[in-house]
Amino acid sequence: MVHIGKRIKELRERAGISQQKLANLLGVSRSTISVIENEKSGKLTIELAKKLSDLFNITIDDLLDPKKEIDIILKESKKGPKVKSQIRINVPQKKLDKFVEVFLYILNKVGSKPNIGETVIYKLLYFIDFDFYEKHEEQLIGATYIKNKYGPTPLEFKEIVEKLINKDIIRLKTKYFTYPQTKYLPLRKPDLTKLKAHEVELIDDVLNRLSDMNAAQISEYSHNDVPWLTTEDGKIIEYETVFYRTPPYSVREYTEDIEI
Repeated sequence: MVHIGKRIKELRERAGISQQKLANLLGVSRSTISVIENEKSGKLTIELAKKLSDLFNITIDDLLDPKKEIDIILKESKKGPKVKSQIRINVPQKKLDKFVEVFLYILNKVGSKPNIGETVIYKLLYFIDFDFYEKHEEQLIGATYIKNKYGPTPLEFKEIVEKLINKDIIRLKTKYFTYPQTKYLPLRKPDLTKLKAHEVELIDDVLNRLSDMNAAQISEYSHNDVPWLTTEDGKIIEYETVFYRTPPYSVREYTEDIEI
């Protein structure tokens, strides 16, 4: 018997994406993915199996064979040959545009501070994404964050930065005191037409709270956030865990039901 739910979960985790991101890419609800992965009801439809095989750039036979070892690559579009490669994540164009403008906004606001290197930027992006999700129950950038010993790391960052180097940003290898630092400076201002007022407001709040921290401080700070604490090393940090946050990390006022 093919445990298709377990197989799909394995492929999703190897690709480094959350249930919500997979649902978005397939055009279904996150609960649909959860039901399939946990094999709580029915069989995987042929239509959805085709979408999954196309997304992971594999055949349906490979999708259904739990013993078949494959390399995972998410397709940027439906066109192009099936090519095996190392694990690579491609952000949908809409989210890519938002990522770029948020990144440029951060650099224009605080990038010149001596403490703002790549590690600090990782954490600022994490708190921007997770604070926004907790407060508005929707994604701002929607990047995929992995738990490692230095704190949350956005998987998409390196690929996106390479597309921006010497066009929208410059990269410098410097030192912060005696520590090596990778620093980014903007070559243009962000396109604020791609950022909504409440998005800018939340970004500013995160920068005001955290942008004076150095890499060690903000990494340690991130290690006490519930999403980080509840995730295994090397695994994806799920957005839904923000709803279990405790002070001072929670950015949303929760009201309990009161019996009348």
